[in-house]
Amino acid sequence: MMNLDKYPSKLLENAVNEFSKLPGIGRKSALRLVLYLLRQEKEDVTVFGESLIRLRNEIMHCMVCHNISDSETCEICSNPARNPSVICVVENIRDVMSVENTHQFSGLYHVLGGIISPMDGIAPSDLEIESLVNRVSGGWTGEIILALPATMEGDTTNFYLYRRLKPFNITVTTLARGISIGDDLEYTDVITLGRSIINRVEFERSLNVK
Repeated sequence: MMNLDKYPSKLLENAVNEFSKLPGIGRKSALRLVLYLLRQEKEDVTVFGESLIRLRNEIMHCMVCHNISDSETCEICSNPARNPSVICVVENIRDVMSVENTHQFSGLYHVLGGIISPMDGIAPSDLEIESLVNRVSGGWTGEIILALPATMEGDTTNFYLYRRLKPFNITVTTLARGISIGDDLEYTDVITLGRSIINRVEFERSLNVK
């Protein structure tokens, strides 16, 4: 198939090709972004480029919760005002941001890095589950909140985690079903998500409801 795009510069074409690799960015949008950058001051574009390079080279993952961080321990885990006995388990970093935006949670987090999905080849061993079990085994945890998507994969992961955590003397809760079935946390409005955290229920009770 012939490429109908005609670029007056190979440098322009290369830049468009790179931008179009971003999710949700087609070639027309990529061209628009590149042309926008060309209209900016060279110093501003340099700052933009260097910020991306530093992001990729210097970003770290918290050694405790696996959230992204500028240091070995993220600001949340190192904050003495947070309640270390309550851990909210989420799928990804975006979910941490969503829960934080509710201002209804003062505990810590644990980022799994995904959810169990045999169809996608994601097994429990591919996720940060063992590190969660190790955190709980330390004896400082009183409650685990399972804040995973209200999907079949999310429920499967919830049940797996519940079975792994059941031997420990802790409370395992899940979000109240104010969140629609099939929804991800990042697409849930702040008020609904906040109420779901406040009105969370014990996981065993959620099993009995189904």
